[in-house]
Amino acid sequence: MPAPSVAAIIPARHASTRFPGKPLVKIAGVPMLQRVYERTCEAQQIQAVFVATDDERIAEACARFGAPVLMTRPDHPTGTDRLAEAARSLEHDVIVNVQGDEPLIAGFVIDAAVDALLEAEETPMSTVVHALDDTARNDPNRVKVVLDRAGYALYFSRSPIPYRRQGALGGWQHVGLYAYRRSFLLEFVDLARTPAEKAEELEQLRALEHGHRIRVAVIEGWQSLPVDVPADVASVEALLS
Repeated sequence: MPAPSVAAIIPARHASTRFPGKPLVKIAGVPMLQRVYERTCEAQQIQAVFVATDDERIAEACARFGAPVLMTRPDHPTGTDRLAEAARSLEHDVIVNVQGDEPLIAGFVIDAAVDALLEAEETPMSTVVHALDDTARNDPNRVKVVLDRAGYALYFSRSPIPYRRQGALGGWQHVGLYAYRRSFLLEFVDLARTPAEKAEELEQLRALEHGHRIRVAVIEGWQSLPVDVPADVASVEALLS
């Protein structure tokens, strides 16, 4: 049997509420979206990389650094909905959602998400985590995860979880990266939104609340530093330097 084909899609919109124009912000002189695209291309499991957007400014920037673009509707409520529209035009077996605000993403991290999905044949989606830094524990922009003993997600939260009544702190921080079986991705966006998803504003909880499992790869030797607000740019530039 041939190996499943894998495509990565980077959803990108210009009209971010907290950070308008975020995909094109310069990080050490290079547009953030370009950094994400080039790092995604380093993943060994990925056969094709696309940017999905509804904005001509982003499409023009992609043309300058050579990223293929899939134009989408402007009215998508989430990046996953944009991802699904773009995925409908592709025939790959697995679709990887790479967040456009992760300029430090690494190819081996993307590969780990894909490997986790392919190793669990009955699992519809996968993601990655790394050890939780104490500075991120109380930051609602850094999502925390509890895993079961088999490596599946039990819950995701913006709050510190699990509650530490005793013992060491520990814990896992989620990285906003998902690998989906294409058929499940197209099903997922048609599922009704769920109570925990609405409360936390975390789409992955929709999958859990509808009874679908999420396989999780634990990453060592790397940490996520997404750009959520303008102040995060300086932190990323400091690490790059």
